[in-house]
Amino acid sequence: MTTILTIDAGTTGVRTLAVNSQGDVVDSSYKEFAQYFPNPGWVEHDAEEIWHSVQFTMGEVVSRLSEPIAAIGITNQRETAVAWDRETSLPIHRALVWQDRRTAGQCTQLVADGLNSVIRESTGLIIDPYFSATKFEWLSKNFASAKNLAFGTIDSWLIWKLTDGKVHATDPSNASRTMLFNINSLEWDNELLNLFNLNESDFPEVRASNGDFGRTGKNASCGEGIPIRGVAGDQQSSLFGHAAFSIGDAKNTYGTGSFVLMNTGEELPEPIDGLLSTVAWVLESENTTTITYALEGSIFSTGATVQWLRDGLGIISEASELETLALQCSDTGDVYIVPAFAGLGSPWWDPYARGALIGVTRGTGKAEIARAVIESMAYQTRDVIDAMQVASKQRLQNLRVDGGASVMNLLLQLQADQLQVPVLRPHSKEITALGAAFLAGLSLGVWGSLEEIKEKWRLDIQVLPKMDHVAYNEAHARWLQAVNRSRSWATES
Repeated sequence: MTTILTIDAGTTGVRTLAVNSQGDVVDSSYKEFAQYFPNPGWVEHDAEEIWHSVQFTMGEVVSRLSEPIAAIGITNQRETAVAWDRETSLPIHRALVWQDRRTAGQCTQLVADGLNSVIRESTGLIIDPYFSATKFEWLSKNFASAKNLAFGTIDSWLIWKLTDGKVHATDPSNASRTMLFNINSLEWDNELLNLFNLNESDFPEVRASNGDFGRTGKNASCGEGIPIRGVAGDQQSSLFGHAAFSIGDAKNTYGTGSFVLMNTGEELPEPIDGLLSTVAWVLESENTTTITYALEGSIFSTGATVQWLRDGLGIISEASELETLALQCSDTGDVYIVPAFAGLGSPWWDPYARGALIGVTRGTGKAEIARAVIESMAYQTRDVIDAMQVASKQRLQNLRVDGGASVMNLLLQLQADQLQVPVLRPHSKEITALGAAFLAGLSLGVWGSLEEIKEKWRLDIQVLPKMDHVAYNEAHARWLQAVNRSRSWATES
């Protein structure tokens, strides 16, 4: 039985998993790492600590395996920026996390300078501190005296460490989140690099998502000489893990935030307000290279809203209590929560929006607020999907879901009602990691085709719409009223 090791380097921790040729997770290990908040709006990670977490979890899994490891796949938080010294292989500063907002002022100036359309046409992205370019610019300016630097996202940092500094590479799905990569030509964009005063030589080589990323060196806890063959950003990896290989296939990952991706095939979709265009993956075989694009909607707060109920308000003591509490009432009593704690993402992209709890009466209790939180997840997803259907000219057939909140059947029912399509939850809870494993296995010939991989996706539950269209549209219309009340509230982001 072939075993593929997958490293899933997320925002709060690292998980290493062993996946067999049937697409089953046979072992795993998880380790959290610290979050650093040195100033308001600043969010940092220690890249060395992330590497040590990888070493620890790999070592644990490998120690329990009897089968040799055929390959390694990597999936990761995407926009987080790392800079390190090529000679010492040590970071020059903590990594700037995708949530970090320290470059908001710079982004505002870029918009004022009329650069949004230039950046959008080249990268598929909008100007926002969420993406990596202004983070790399900040690192470059603040460590101008540093020489022989390497820049990269978490995947390229881990590839560098795994190969003992022999390979500096990334894949197009990660590169396309930097705001420096031309998704038309699939190359680093020299015009944008110059705009941010950056050098292409400092950035990783971009290889196919199922390409050859070198072999592990003598310092890797998993053993030396193991090929690294599958790399993708976490949301693209989730789309691949869901076997969403046809145009119009879509998934939503309910995590700290939520990320909706829709496969748009080999044609780059026309830009539309509120949505991002991104590279889903690039696959190479002996004679061909194929690119798949996707539309993406980024929702900033879903699981984070649950954390707020738990840690900020004390309404629940554990996230697992949310659904049980929400089921104590049949509706919210016209209460809506807009979780714009740090602005609104897709399709609004309003950094000045702030959270709103609207419709509260003396009859409003914990159950109504809990249900309003779950409903906000469904409404936000509908807003994104509605925009995607317009942009892609594709009608959604179903929505595949994963992530922590997808265990709530109430959420899945609300989501099916709002979208009026079936919602499908897979049997595996590790879809994101499976995506990277599938990419690595495809590269090695463990699976011979996308169709063969599709057979490995197994359904756990299908939830069909129940609510009539009048009721779900009325509820959504009230939600949009609440959103409008929350917008442009803050004076600065």
